Amino acid sequence: MLSQQENEQLTQVSRGTPMGELWRRYWLPIAASAELIDKPTKAIRLLGEDLVLYRDKQGRPGLIGPRCAHRRMSMLLGIPDNDGLRCSYHGWLYGKDGKCLEQPYEQAEDPASTFKDRIRMPAYPVQELGGLVFAYLGPEPAPLIPRWELFVRDGVLRDIGAAVIPCNWLQIMENSLDPVHVEWLHQHFFNYVQERLGRTEFKGKPVSHKKINFREFEHGLIKTRMLEGQTEDSEDWQVGHPVLFPNILLSGSTGRPTFQIRVPLDDSHTLHLWYTCYARDNAKPQDVIPFYQVPVPGIDAATGEPDWSLLDNNSGEDMIAWMTQGGVADRTQEALGLSDKGIILYRKQLKEQMEKVQAGQDPMNVFRDATKNVSIKLRLEEAKLNKNSFRGGKSRQGGATKYSPVLNSEEN
Repeated sequence: MLSQQENEQLTQVSRGTPMGELWRRYWLPIAASAELIDKPTKAIRLLGEDLVLYRDKQGRPGLIGPRCAHRRMSMLLGIPDNDGLRCSYHGWLYGKDGKCLEQPYEQAEDPASTFKDRIRMPAYPVQELGGLVFAYLGPEPAPLIPRWELFVRDGVLRDIGAAVIPCNWLQIMENSLDPVHVEWLHQHFFNYVQERLGRTEFKGKPVSHKKINFREFEHGLIKTRMLEGQTEDSEDWQVGHPVLFPNILLSGSTGRPTFQIRVPLDDSHTLHLWYTCYARDNAKPQDVIPFYQVPVPGIDAATGEPDWSLLDNNSGEDMIAWMTQGGVADRTQEALGLSDKGIILYRKQLKEQMEKVQAGQDPMNVFRDATKNVSIKLRLEEAKLNKNSFRGGKSRQGGATKYSPVLNSEEN
C-alpha cells in the first residue's frame, strides 16, 4: 500500500505538483484533428487547466485561455481569423502565442494606442501528427513529439476513438500493468454480464495465467505472460507487448495494433484515446482519420447499479473497474499481491522520472534529436491471447448504432 502523501504525489497533476511537472514535459494528445472540421473551437481541460482549442482560417491549430482578457466572454464562441481567434464580444483578436493583435474600437479611437501590446492570454503550442492534435504545457524549449511508428506508418488505415473517464489517470494506467485481470474481468465477468442480461452467448473455458513477467526497456516496460498450456517458447512469453512511459499501452497484433493513450484532464478525469491501425495492401493516406466516441457505462446514483448493456466488451469492463475505484483510488487501503509486480515496477519508474525532472533533467521518452525520432519502432506479437474470442460491442454516434473495433479489442 501507499501512504496518503505517496498516493497524492502520484495522482495529482496540477501545476507545481511533482507529477504535474513530470506530465508537463510531454506533448499530450488533446483531440482528434477531425473534431475541428465541423466546429472550429473545442473546450479543453488538460492537467487541471481550462483552455480552448481552435483552428484558424489558415488551417492552423491554436490553444488559448478560455475567456477573453477584455470582458471575460467565452472564447469557445470565438470567430476564427487568418491569424488567430477573435472574441465575438468586441472583436479583440489573439494570436497563437496569446498576444492581442487587434482591438478594433480602441485602435480606431486612438491609432497610436499601445494598449493591445500589453494584453496577453494564456496560450500553449500545439502540433498535429497522425490525425491527433498535441499540446505542450511545459517549459521551453519544447521537445519533439515522439514519432511512434503507429503515428507515421505507411500502408495502414486508421481510426481514433475517445472517452472521458471519470477517474484518475493512474488507475487506468495501472490496469495496463495487470495481465491477470484479463482472465477474470474479460472472461468470468463477461459471462456473468451475459447471464444478467438474459443472453445465451458465453465464453468457453477461461484461459488462466501460469506466470507473468515485466522487464524495463528504453521506452518503459514490456509485459509478458505464460498461459495454461503454453511454454516459454510462446510469443506471449518471449515477445509480450510494451507500455510506453508515461501513458501509452500498445496492444492488439502486428496486423491491427492499437495505442491506448491516457491523458489526465485533472485529478479525477482522464481522456482515453484508442488509436488503431489496420494493415491494408496499397492503403493510401487518409484525408481525414475517422473519429468516434466510445460510450462510458453509467452508474445509477440511487442503486449503484451500472448500465449492464455496456459491459459486454473489454472496454466497458475496463471502464467500470476503473470508475468504481473512485475518482482517485485510495491506495492506503490496497493489499497488493504477486500479480501486482508490474504495478509496483511502474510506480518505481514514475518516482524515478519525477526525481529526474526535479533535478532539471529530461525524463524518459523526451526526444530532442530529430535523427532519432523519424519512426520509433516497437515489437508486438503476431497473434494475441484469445484471438477472435471477444464479441464486438456497440458504439453510439448521434443516435445511430455501429460496431466499434475498439470495443472488440482482444486484450489489455
